[in-house]
Amino acid sequence: DALGSFHGPAVSQPRRPKVEGTLVGRIEIPRVGVSAIVLEGITNKTLRRGVGHIPETSLPGAEGNAGLAGHRDSFFRALKDIRENDLITVKTLDGTFEYRVEWTQIVQPEDTQVLAATGEPVLTLVTCYPFYYVGSAPERFIVRARRSDPETAPGGGG
Repeated sequence: DALGSFHGPAVSQPRRPKVEGTLVGRIEIPRVGVSAIVLEGITNKTLRRGVGHIPETSLPGAEGNAGLAGHRDSFFRALKDIRENDLITVKTLDGTFEYRVEWTQIVQPEDTQVLAATGEPVLTLVTCYPFYYVGSAPERFIVRARRSDPETAPGGGG
């Protein structure tokens, strides 16, 4: 697959079985102009069509760490401009979930600890790094966002 060894560790929670390429939802990061469909899986075919949900991670909106991957030269190109506190919205059949960016980090492809299960609802975005690199980029750019409590988030829940 496109991200090589970058697969998350297994999580112990049960989850709906998903078929590669099926629709998970839509991700939007308004400040940097990201708007893309989210599909299950991270094969090359899936990542050409949209952002991929990394198998074995939580689904967006669920407790735990939801991992999403996208190509740096298409859907996730704008992540180069992302900043702390940027709003990320993920719409799924289960509802609309808001996350706030907490940090970004550059890691080696084999450093999958960023996808480890968490006790709280977080979103981890993964893309190749550097953004402008000819060939297969050697590192991964990580964005970690924490789910906003809809009761306290501006604009309220729903």
